Amino acid sequence: MRPGRVARMPPMPKARCHCGLYGIVAHDDAVGLTHRGLFALQHRGQESAGITATDGRRVDAIRGMGLVADVFSDAELERLSGLRTAIGHVRYSTTGSPSLSNIQPLYANYARGWVAVAHNGNLTNGSALRKWLEARGSIFQTTNDTEVLVHLLALPTPSVTSDGKTGSELEHLFESLRRLEGAFSFLVLLPEGLVGARDRHGFRPLWLGKRDGAWAFASETAGFDVSRVESVREVEPGEAVILGNDGSMRSVRWAEATPKHCFFEHVYFARPDSRLFGDGVHEVRKRLGAQLAREHAVEADVVIPIPESGNSAALGYSMESGIPLDYGFVKNHYVGRSFIEPGEARRERTLEVKLNVVRDVVRGKRVIVVDDSVIRGSTAKRRVRMLREAGVKEVHLRISCPPHRHPCYYGIDFQHRGELIAAQYDDVADIAKLLDLDSMGYLSTDGMLGCATGPKDRFCTACWTGDYPIAVQDGLDKFAHEQASV
Repeated sequence: MRPGRVARMPPMPKARCHCGLYGIVAHDDAVGLTHRGLFALQHRGQESAGITATDGRRVDAIRGMGLVADVFSDAELERLSGLRTAIGHVRYSTTGSPSLSNIQPLYANYARGWVAVAHNGNLTNGSALRKWLEARGSIFQTTNDTEVLVHLLALPTPSVTSDGKTGSELEHLFESLRRLEGAFSFLVLLPEGLVGARDRHGFRPLWLGKRDGAWAFASETAGFDVSRVESVREVEPGEAVILGNDGSMRSVRWAEATPKHCFFEHVYFARPDSRLFGDGVHEVRKRLGAQLAREHAVEADVVIPIPESGNSAALGYSMESGIPLDYGFVKNHYVGRSFIEPGEARRERTLEVKLNVVRDVVRGKRVIVVDDSVIRGSTAKRRVRMLREAGVKEVHLRISCPPHRHPCYYGIDFQHRGELIAAQYDDVADIAKLLDLDSMGYLSTDGMLGCATGPKDRFCTACWTGDYPIAVQDGLDKFAHEQASV
């Protein structure tokens, strides 16, 4: 049956994240490596950061609002020294007010011990599960859906499993994961070790690595590179990898896999020096640019990227078209990524100081501007105005993905169709006119998917096509019925 279309989707629950995860078990410098790993994953979230560490008995944490460099002082990191297992999180909230209570990893004590959880993604049935848990007596301390897993773990466990064996905390964790729908990569820290798990579709990335005999997790391989961890493999969709405090590692298939990786990770979110979903991000983006040149050729004098996620695609466009590449924008590296800044007002302030035009590169020239995406349109319009003021002759905008016409329900900050400029204008020429462009070209969906290796149907394209692998559904009645005997 065809997945639900956007018109059938209910309002979005609060709050969901597109974040970065790092964790390592049984290493003398676990906290230091986690700290460095979070630096490399800072692009995935700039609102808050946290590290929780343990030796199996003592648990301690550092959490705060802001960038990694601001949250973790040398004195606080020293306080966690000697704790040989750690998980870290950088957060980007797509809705809901930023607050200390929402900083991850979340930590809780309950009847059977303690747990710390870090999450990247969005639970599409999180609101339904939260309502059911609250009706049962759960008291939530945050507005993010990560806490749903914590409360599910705190539910009483059956004395025996379906196969007649005595239940365990890990079996209870896997059963809790089966209750969840949507996009998630979880790190779950327990007294006996660390579990990394991906949803059955593998929307969000999660890698397994190793250093000095110690196992580690990271959202992207770039997080391993900076901490000198060897990238071993990606955690598979529907897989949980259990890392023991004794250095052991084992894998459990907790759900049948149906891969639907988020292609926007390749287009925008991931670092170009990372590998995701079987491909190097830089190489995929170069292919996107080359395909864009084949689909939307135009006579021009120079190709310029929007730094930094447009750099690789612009290189591919230049190489394929033969038009010289130059750098017409200079980025202020002390300003965050405007797309993932929470709140429109804050995004606008960021844009004011984020980029400046190199006038000698563009003055009097026909310029092809290569960007990764156009979401709301306000950013693109401001950049075109900057180019016009610098004396450009023509501006031709080329986008290395298709038009975003549908909301994302799997953890990216465009949840309402009214926010999307391409949803308001069917004709690309109308968008070009609104943005004061001489021409505009988006990459086709087939052309985009052809730039990654492997089957095309292993990727989620919902934000471009409206075909949702998982519809946002209630799920409350089914869950309540299943839990009635617990």
